[in-house]
Amino acid sequence: MYYRRFGKTELKMPVFTCGGMRYQHQWVDTAPEDIPKKNQANLEATIHRALELGINHIETARGYGTSEMQLGWLLPKLPREKMIVQTKIAPFASQKEFYETFNQSMQYLGLDHVELLSIHGINNNQLLDWTTRKGGCLEAAYELKKQGRARHIGFSTHATPDIILEAIKTDAFEYVNLHWYFVNDLNWSSVEAAADRDMGVFIISPNDKGGMLYDPPAKLAGLCDPLSPMAFNNLYCLARPQIHTLSIGAARPSDFDAHLASLQHYGKATQTMKPIEQALRVEMNRVLGKEWCEEWPEGLPEYVDMPGEVNLVEILRLWTYAKSLDIVGWGKMRYNLLGNAEHWFPGQNVTHLPAAASEWVHLLNKSQFKDQIPGILQGGS
Repeated sequence: MYYRRFGKTELKMPVFTCGGMRYQHQWVDTAPEDIPKKNQANLEATIHRALELGINHIETARGYGTSEMQLGWLLPKLPREKMIVQTKIAPFASQKEFYETFNQSMQYLGLDHVELLSIHGINNNQLLDWTTRKGGCLEAAYELKKQGRARHIGFSTHATPDIILEAIKTDAFEYVNLHWYFVNDLNWSSVEAAADRDMGVFIISPNDKGGMLYDPPAKLAGLCDPLSPMAFNNLYCLARPQIHTLSIGAARPSDFDAHLASLQHYGKATQTMKPIEQALRVEMNRVLGKEWCEEWPEGLPEYVDMPGEVNLVEILRLWTYAKSLDIVGWGKMRYNLLGNAEHWFPGQNVTHLPAAASEWVHLLNKSQFKDQIPGILQGGS
């Protein structure tokens, strides 16, 4: 395993994190006696395998159903000083709810502290306000730090770049969990802003949200040869010193194997992934045109400024990579979350556009592709 300094936390962070959202039994709290023994055995085998590989950062959340409780049956039995444990608590309108939820997490985990406590899901202005205002959740989190129950405070986010940058620029956080990988470079300015403040940078779900890379289409696999798409994406991210760890949402012990293999190229990440990146971009330019690939996001309104809160930026991002690289299953999966995942995937799909284009096309006037976009949204391109 390789390690990187996790920003101002000074933690020695493995470049892969053992994420806790795929090996748990259910997404809702469940009575302990209803947890299948086979499921618990698999979870414990996954954690043991992670630690054997040097992946000593175990990351979970109160929102991950039975994950914390099931981890709590194992973690207290392991050498505590060798682990970096992270949990995440959603922002609430009151500190009382935040404290109560954190206490529930710690009771489930069976620990007296966590190294990393995240405000989970600063995804819109209201949640940012609940976090940063006087008497808000951030003050509560730092009180927990003062008590020694949380060593470092950060936040996770699925927000649009403007919200992420606003949170980073408060200078109140020591690290951030966000999305950034080959099929989503919209948050690079946020990564740079975090690096400028010496914050740790944790990349959320680069394998699933990054293109369902565990089940890649033949075209993508061919373009990434001789690497797998997952290995390419690992190196694409880790070639940047601003990025410190990539989440692996392991569902079983063997899920680490492909990622471990990619580390044979760690010392030459840039040289190894660059020809593949070039091949991918050449193909994207061939299918969509160089101007589109380089400039499509410029001048687009955010979803909060669109009628029906249609998330135009996200829809066009999904279309861009699905159309050019055949990542259609991933594109459909992500598109179908619009309107169905609350603030975790903000905005709506195109069915929420007004029937009369005259009510919204003027919002595209700052985009050089204003004449092309309506056809894309109608499925004609």
